[in-house]
Amino acid sequence: MSSQSGAVISRRAKPRFRLALVSAATLILLAAMAIDTKVVKIGSAADVQPGAFSAAEFGKSQFPTVQSAIEKRAVSAAIVAAAIAKDQAAAGKEYGVEAGSGPEISIKFTGVAGKVESGVYVVDVEGVPNTVVIRVQTGPAINGTDLRDATGEIAFGQFVNQIDYQNAGSALNKEMKKQVLSKVDASNLAGKTISVVGAFKLTNPNSWLVTPVKLDVQ
Repeated sequence: MSSQSGAVISRRAKPRFRLALVSAATLILLAAMAIDTKVVKIGSAADVQPGAFSAAEFGKSQFPTVQSAIEKRAVSAAIVAAAIAKDQAAAGKEYGVEAGSGPEISIKFTGVAGKVESGVYVVDVEGVPNTVVIRVQTGPAINGTDLRDATGEIAFGQFVNQIDYQNAGSALNKEMKKQVLSKVDASNLAGKTISVVGAFKLTNPNSWLVTPVKLDVQ
């Protein structure tokens, strides 16, 4: 009887022993995973797969190059206005970079900022006809892809897909806000003389929406 009881106890003990081993192994695995786990905030620089496109890094690294290129290409707004009035197509070819729906033209001017609407100022520029309205984006929203397209050096073929290409334009706008617009009181420019270097897409010859790469208050 005692021999049979011992056998029963032994059979019962074996499943418990195996369960204990499995539980211990599971705890060890979980501990190892916890040690090897890195918490990453969604949207942060670390939240990018190796080799994947990082819009934030692109904007940070490329904005200085774009800014310098636009400054070098920039032509006086008065000269551009006169050329457009004479022959819009010829002016676009001479001063612009072809960018899909119209050439991107880099310009520079000094003028008095007037009324503002949704962060966009109308600027009165000497030498530019009254029929031409020059507006400058100051945020908080910066729209369009002027900075991406104005140099002719950033092309769709450099990106994996349309989303990355679009995000590259947005990233340059965001970086411009950090490096340029953050240095001025963009909400209080009305009545002040400002000097601007920037780019605009030539679609309407009498209405230019300029995205700045430099904006100084006199």
